Amino acid sequence: MARKTTATREAITTVAAWTIGFLIFFPILWIIILSFKSEGDAIKTPLAVLTSDWTLHSYAEVQERSNYARHFWNSVVLSLGSTIVALVIAIPAAWSMAFVPGKRTKDLLMWMLSTKMMPAVGVLVPMYLLFRDFGLLDSRIGLVGVLTLINLPIVIWMLYTYFKEIPGEILEAARMDGANLRSEILYILTPMAVPGIASTLLLNVILAWNEAFWTLQLTTSNAAPLTQFIASYSSPEGLFYAKLSAASTMAIAPILILGWFSQKQLVRGLTFGAVK
Repeated sequence: MARKTTATREAITTVAAWTIGFLIFFPILWIIILSFKSEGDAIKTPLAVLTSDWTLHSYAEVQERSNYARHFWNSVVLSLGSTIVALVIAIPAAWSMAFVPGKRTKDLLMWMLSTKMMPAVGVLVPMYLLFRDFGLLDSRIGLVGVLTLINLPIVIWMLYTYFKEIPGEILEAARMDGANLRSEILYILTPMAVPGIASTLLLNVILAWNEAFWTLQLTTSNAAPLTQFIASYSSPEGLFYAKLSAASTMAIAPILILGWFSQKQLVRGLTFGAVK
């Protein structure tokens, strides 16, 4: 029997949800607030920060000092490029694991996931040497390849989960009607898994957009994304909190807007197949 929802229970749940949501979002909110303060006001006590004058001076200095448009474009190219390449590889791989299962499918999935458990710094030296020898340092192509590889296990795992929820009888019927492997994947499987593919795409874009370790180690200027843009405001001379907050706000604003407008699709995809 379903649990009866009372007005009191609903109110408590709503307050708890908003409280948790605010606590999670508060660091981002504080960064946004500091970005509208001067350097002198940004280091004051929280109450003094809130009551001090608001200004766009930090944003103006960031625009004068850095080429935001170039870093933004690099982030777009790297995140979208790595996501598209990952999907092209992951969709056939997830199809084969979901509908042509072998004895080692689970072992293979666990092995792929285990690669995410290794500290990235453990392979930094060989990766750096490979990039140097092949002329890929500070190049978009090289970073697209790295971001694709580090997120590919998660993409395959997610797509495998979604594909497993699709009845195999549908694909068998398509084969009886003469569909080949290409038609089966493009015209039968992919359209049915659009919610799952969309959520996977969005999650991979967010992960690639926020990736800092490899983008900081393998780029300097030409292919530097917004993570490098933020890091440039941390120097041995000290932390310039207002300008650093302004740069951070400018870097996270696009992905926040994307997440806000795609939240329904993201939730729908992440819960795809959860209800039998």
